[in-house]
Amino acid sequence: MLPRWSRALGSLKNLKYRNDVCPIPRQTYSMATAAADVSPPPPKSPQVNLDKLFWSKPCSLALPADSPHRMDEPNYEGFKRIILKLMLFYSKQSKSIRGANVIYRRVVSQVDKPLIYDVFNLEKTFKMTFSLLVLHMWFCLRRLKEEGKEGVELGQYLYELYNHDVELRVSKAGVNLLLSKWMKELERIFYGNIVAYDAAMLPDAKKDELQNVIWKNVFCDDGTSKPDDAALRAVQGMTRYVRREVGCLSLTDKEAMFSGNFMFTPLENTSFNK
Repeated sequence: MLPRWSRALGSLKNLKYRNDVCPIPRQTYSMATAAADVSPPPPKSPQVNLDKLFWSKPCSLALPADSPHRMDEPNYEGFKRIILKLMLFYSKQSKSIRGANVIYRRVVSQVDKPLIYDVFNLEKTFKMTFSLLVLHMWFCLRRLKEEGKEGVELGQYLYELYNHDVELRVSKAGVNLLLSKWMKELERIFYGNIVAYDAAMLPDAKKDELQNVIWKNVFCDDGTSKPDDAALRAVQGMTRYVRREVGCLSLTDKEAMFSGNFMFTPLENTSFNK
């Protein structure tokens, strides 16, 4: 049984990440996965002025009705619908599984694109990709939790997809022996990061607490508590990005969240930041 995302989870260092997206090989999710697929990543973007990014007012991330990236529930009729109904295709659990799969594909799409590494001047190692996965999972789990028990249940399906994907990524990064040990370590990091992000967003949190948490969880390699001058601009930029995405997701309606019909802010389009 996979561990619940609300339990302890955790950090891995020094493994080079050698592959891009690891599709989740579950036939049950094939329809949702196909609907959530995105175009191949664009070539490396030109240098951006990070100081000018992520200042604009948050807005809903819900996809419009005519978006080619939407995943709408199939509306079969007649005998096919009867068969699918008997197979529980339209059950609450099946819908939640399809929704969780699309949500996770949104996370993977944002994290595996080269642009997020270019914009924030990050090296694409396993540790870095894992840190960004945890951050974007936190975005989603935090928003789903706002919908009460139903959202927490959907978050559990989402966590199980994440956990399976991370296990594949660890294997592809070269860890074949003692895999369970690595997964337990990653479990602890996940939990620790989630708790730290939540605490940094509390109303009584210190002014620079979120910035310092992002530095420790994403950027820092040597255990220092605060960013040095060379990394400060990137850390500040990601702090604005985090606050903006949290605000955007809070404005994204329940239907869009539960169906996965939203997309994180596209980093290739910086016009909204100016």
